[in-house]
Amino acid sequence: MNVAIELPEDIALHLAQNWGNLSQRTLEAVAVEAYRAGVLTEAQVQEMLCLSSRWEVDRVLKQAHAYLDYTEEDLAGDIEALRAVTHP
Repeated sequence: MNVAIELPEDIALHLAQNWGNLSQRTLEAVAVEAYRAGVLTEAQVQEMLCLSSRWEVDRVLKQAHAYLDYTEEDLAGDIEALRAVTHP
């Protein structure tokens, strides 16, 4: 699906001068806000932005200060899973 937005020419030029590829930056902004709102997962952000790795997704989200919702309980579960795998 294609989505178009209209911007005044002077603002579009100003944004492009400061941000470079305005289309890509707009797409990133939508993806980041959807991630923050819980509408998209990291995998969906990766697909939407055509990123080749999870690390690239992390980079984009960190630059936008959109951090993973990772609780202490998540960490404890991950530690327990690692222990189960490494010390059967």
